[in-house]
Amino acid sequence: MKYLQILIITLIILSGQFSDSFSQRLGEVEPEKPLEKFPNGAWGIDIMFGESGFGIGTFIRHQLNNKVTGYFDVSFSEAKDEREIEYYDYWGNSFVIGKKNRIFQIPMFFGLQYRIFENSIAENLRPYLNFGTGPCLIVTTPYEEEFFRAFGLASSQWAYGGYVGLGANFGFDKSSLVGMNVRYYYVKLFGDGVESLYYRYQKNLQGLYISLNLGIMY
Repeated sequence: MKYLQILIITLIILSGQFSDSFSQRLGEVEPEKPLEKFPNGAWGIDIMFGESGFGIGTFIRHQLNNKVTGYFDVSFSEAKDEREIEYYDYWGNSFVIGKKNRIFQIPMFFGLQYRIFENSIAENLRPYLNFGTGPCLIVTTPYEEEFFRAFGLASSQWAYGGYVGLGANFGFDKSSLVGMNVRYYYVKLFGDGVESLYYRYQKNLQGLYISLNLGIMY
């Protein structure tokens, strides 16, 4: 729920920027200033924060025109069953009653990014809408085993999914990229799905993630 609140706050900030900039431009008679030209290519990392924990990813982007950018991204994050309840013992160690497997998702998505309000907001804030889709590798490890040792007993299966998002790039620097993106993921599993809790199978994984984008432009 807190991530939904952050999304709403982000939308309010963007709409406020749009409103202020638009009102300042009313009555202008001079021709609009040409859009700033940024490098077409970008590569970097995503630091992700979601309802299931942290994640890490990487991306490569190429600008097709002033509004549209194509990209490919790969990420690694944990997924959880919404029915899981986390408890803590006397020493601060967390555990989930009835949990059988840890679930990790590795989406490999192709996507498009569409810039919005390019003539209404100062170019140090460049908001966009984006979506991605593609295959997703689902990895499960036994919960009863130690976290890293459990990967020696891991199993995997393929799924398919995608996400939609809202984000923005910040600043005028043409060598480095800094941005933020809020995405809602949905991944559909094949067959019986995955067993996070004993005897409870998940046939889809979904959730909201906020990602900090850091990279270089070239």
